[in-house]
Amino acid sequence: MKWLELSVDAPSEFVEPLSHIFYKYGSGGVSVESKAGFNPDEGEKPPISDTMTIRTYIRIDENTIERRGNIEVGVKLVNHLYPIEPLREREMEEEDWESNWKEHFHPIRVGNRLVICPTWRAYETCLDEVLILLDPGMAFGTGHHPTTRMCMELIERTVKGGESVLDLGSGSGILSITAVKMGAKKSIGLEIESNAVTVSKDNSAVNGVSENITIFEGTLPHSQITGNFFDMVLANISAKVLIDLSELIARSVKPEGRLILSGVLQQSLADVQDVMNANEIQFDEVIREGDWVAILASRH
Repeated sequence: MKWLELSVDAPSEFVEPLSHIFYKYGSGGVSVESKAGFNPDEGEKPPISDTMTIRTYIRIDENTIERRGNIEVGVKLVNHLYPIEPLREREMEEEDWESNWKEHFHPIRVGNRLVICPTWRAYETCLDEVLILLDPGMAFGTGHHPTTRMCMELIERTVKGGESVLDLGSGSGILSITAVKMGAKKSIGLEIESNAVTVSKDNSAVNGVSENITIFEGTLPHSQITGNFFDMVLANISAKVLIDLSELIARSVKPEGRLILSGVLQQSLADVQDVMNANEIQFDEVIREGDWVAILASRH
């Protein structure tokens, strides 16, 4: 079987909608790539890139033209808002597709102790490093996107041990796994994509934390989620969803509980803050990478 690789470079504010389109119409996973070439051991941070690369693969069969056309429409729509280069494409054999897709993922360091390593690569931890094995599959959350990295950094600094966690929009399960490996007692994830639910369960098993993490398909409100239940809420989704679900999110966290929120562009921060403040959620810290922000908040 042959595969068609499709890729495009776009500013960070368009990564989320383009990733969704690539995910919906691609059939071989989605990667979001930024520039590498930094040394975390020397205190260097990932470089802030003007653009990121979104990439997917499509099986070459009777549906290829339709799938490619739908992705190209999405790219052209973004081009009306901001000039970007046309969709790039190349054809490859089955064995080349698998090795090429996996080649985009290498072990990366996040924060002070966290290391994300693809399941197909070997990594020997040292000192007090915390290793997170990850096979992203067709789910958002590889550690390469700024919002994921910032959430992980805040989790590393905030989890003290023994917390109950709600992970809203859990994707690959990376934030739940990070929280549990940093000492949280349990995490419940909610995810609307069935493929991502499967991926997150598999990743939890690979990391040996299946007993601590439960993933349900769906979102708030959910029959498994009761009010004021969680010590910590994680939500790396989007400003619109955070705003729409703000009351339900606030109800899910205990008084004095913490929230880590991201998927928010700088220009939407004030809107998110206003609606969260109205629901007794106080912003304690905002960190930024490029156009993206992540928020550490608490309920009062």
